[in-house]
Amino acid sequence: MPGEAFITPGVQPVSISSPCALVLGTAQDGGHPQAGCKAACCNSTGALETAPLYPSALAVCDPTAGQSWIIDCTPAFPQQLALLEKAIPLNGIPGFLLTHAHIGHYTGLIQLGREVLNAAGAEVYVLEGMKAFLESNLPWKELITEKNIELRSARPGQAIDLSPAIRVTPHLVPHRDEYSETACFRVEGPTRSLLWLPDVDAWEDMTPAIEDLISDVDIAFLDGTFFNAEELPGRDLRSIAHPFIEDSIRRFSTLPAVEREKIRFIHLNHSNPAIQPTSAAAREIEQAGHSIARQGDLIEL
Repeated sequence: MPGEAFITPGVQPVSISSPCALVLGTAQDGGHPQAGCKAACCNSTGALETAPLYPSALAVCDPTAGQSWIIDCTPAFPQQLALLEKAIPLNGIPGFLLTHAHIGHYTGLIQLGREVLNAAGAEVYVLEGMKAFLESNLPWKELITEKNIELRSARPGQAIDLSPAIRVTPHLVPHRDEYSETACFRVEGPTRSLLWLPDVDAWEDMTPAIEDLISDVDIAFLDGTFFNAEELPGRDLRSIAHPFIEDSIRRFSTLPAVEREKIRFIHLNHSNPAIQPTSAAAREIEQAGHSIARQGDLIEL
């Protein structure tokens, strides 16, 4: 697609001078391969030959302003920061926008503390519940009192001007909100916009409707945690609700082709067969007009 590139590991890319987004991870909270997994999904020849996938995160960058922000700070933040620095020259530590308080989405903040980066006032945009969670629990509140991070309040539906060229708008998403609410983010640059939505319980419960959010952007990165129920034998799906990719394909099948092409699945669980690019599941996604996001995809905004 015009305005896109791929950051090849170990290869220095061309200089980026315009606002852009960089996919820093596409896997579920535990990454791939996942710790302790003895199954073929993490131990087959194909899985072992595939480069590790980090938990889902997206960098949003304004090179002219010398600023970057990352949606979610995952347990793989050190590796993701290195990936970002290969593509975009950084002035200090990036800022962050957090979706919710599940471990794959905020626990990398610990790297900003005095034992590691000892960051000075890194911006962290959070909704009200996430703000209260960080302020009330160690070790996160120590990052605040030591001024390693500076919390910035965000509100659903209210746009945030990160820079003169980049605007983001959070929207509430129905999800398991044990510790905080859950947000997705609409990211708008000078010429293109995208949606970053890694976690949702069910498309049916969303307001605005997911189809309306898709129609309002050029690219929609959507929750693709599980392909279908067959990969989770013996699990109570009510405790880990996510729309199966198979169900998403059926739901979006009535959309025009130009709308279906916007959809790129992220947040794939290690058990998801679509995590392997040559799998039958991956082919089914492509035949439906969708795609799977790639770690390292660089998108002009």
